[in-house]
Amino acid sequence: MIALDPESHTPLVAQIVDGFQRLIGDQSIRADAKLPSIRSFAAAHGVSVFTVVEAYDRLVAQGWLVSRANAGFFVRRRGGDAARCAEPAHAELRFDASWYLKQIFESRRLDSKPGCGWLPHDWLFEDGVSRSLRQLAARDADFGGYGDPRGLEALRVVIAEALAEQQIAVTADHVLLTMGSSQALSLLAHQLVKPGDAVLVDDPGYPNLMFMLRERGARLVGVPRVAAGYDLAALEALLTAHRPVAFFTQPRLQSPTNSATPIAQLYRVLQLAESHNLTLVENDIYADLDPLARPSLASLDQLRRVAYVGSYSKTVSPNIRVGYLVASPELLEPLTHLKLLAGLTSSELTEYVAYGALTGGRWRKHLKSLRERLAGAHGRVAQRLAAMGFELFNEPKAGMYLWARHPDLLDSASLAQLGAQAGMLLGPGHLFMVEPRVTGWMRFNVAFSEDERLYRFLEQQIGLAATWGAAGPADA
Repeated sequence: MIALDPESHTPLVAQIVDGFQRLIGDQSIRADAKLPSIRSFAAAHGVSVFTVVEAYDRLVAQGWLVSRANAGFFVRRRGGDAARCAEPAHAELRFDASWYLKQIFESRRLDSKPGCGWLPHDWLFEDGVSRSLRQLAARDADFGGYGDPRGLEALRVVIAEALAEQQIAVTADHVLLTMGSSQALSLLAHQLVKPGDAVLVDDPGYPNLMFMLRERGARLVGVPRVAAGYDLAALEALLTAHRPVAFFTQPRLQSPTNSATPIAQLYRVLQLAESHNLTLVENDIYADLDPLARPSLASLDQLRRVAYVGSYSKTVSPNIRVGYLVASPELLEPLTHLKLLAGLTSSELTEYVAYGALTGGRWRKHLKSLRERLAGAHGRVAQRLAAMGFELFNEPKAGMYLWARHPDLLDSASLAQLGAQAGMLLGPGHLFMVEPRVTGWMRFNVAFSEDERLYRFLEQQIGLAATWGAAGPADA
């Protein structure tokens, strides 16, 4: 059906994708036709299962295929099909990274969200936001202009003072406000990375960041995460082999593993960055959720090689879209220019809301309560999962996530598709991996994982896996 050339400069994944697109485009394979299973295609063409998984995932994401739980991959009916007919609602479900990103904004369709990346609204600083909005409405403020391209100065001063408590010595002039941490990471990607550059990222890591870097044309190289931070031996080997220009990383309460990097490893990462002329981008958006006063790369380096990213989306409200990046003046100036080109300024109105919430007198009390609430949820969810036979990557008792897998649930992507049909958003592990592959690892958001529907669903699937044999559904 498709001839693959392992000697070609075109990667095997791209050859498979191009081959199926050609066959579907000229109707050699018709709409609704079932493709060979992942394992059978891999065996027939002498390639790895992981290669086929990534190729099929790309075809699903690009709209050529649909994945049907426990059935396989089918050619999708496209808009121009003359004989288009209605398919069952579940036939259009897919659970690739694009689908997951879309669900962030359409989550109301799903009743339960144990795999999501945010906190319940009643865990956030609703009182502080409401009070700040009332104060803002009562004052005679002028919002007729665009505001400072660097962001509201009063809020930048507050951020600089908070960072000083974390031993990061900066002034407001080192701080650039952004529309959430995503804009901060995007600005840094455009400034630091050229098409074709090798860039290190955590593996598993942040899917949205991987999208940004791939769109920029970067060659992503995954640095393996372990329960105690980084696999330093792997990191050293990757630096030598790939000569990357930057390392985008999340040392503290990392998503999805929730691992935290000890200070000795942070020092070693800085030494390696110095010897390999590497820029470090530290995504520290979970810092306010950490009850421990851990050092950061930025605090040890004082912004010589580190650009630091923070956000209030996880602790105040995701709706206000206020994040920030902190960097040396040499780096901050071109980043400010990029921000101007992309959208002039960030919203001074929402920055005022954030400033009022942070300075209204209850911010520290809110953080203390939130950390305690998360610690309690961690203990309870970890106990429930362990009792069901899940292996826990680590148990930090802080932050938002647990990374876990069950020996009988080998394909968390198929499990997530079944969950979506049942109105449940799960966090399958392949979404977070640099090279997607079949895996049983899953991300659980502890704040959403005390729902009995989750455990009934998992128990049912574990029971079915025992009936079918663990490898059965994963061959779809």
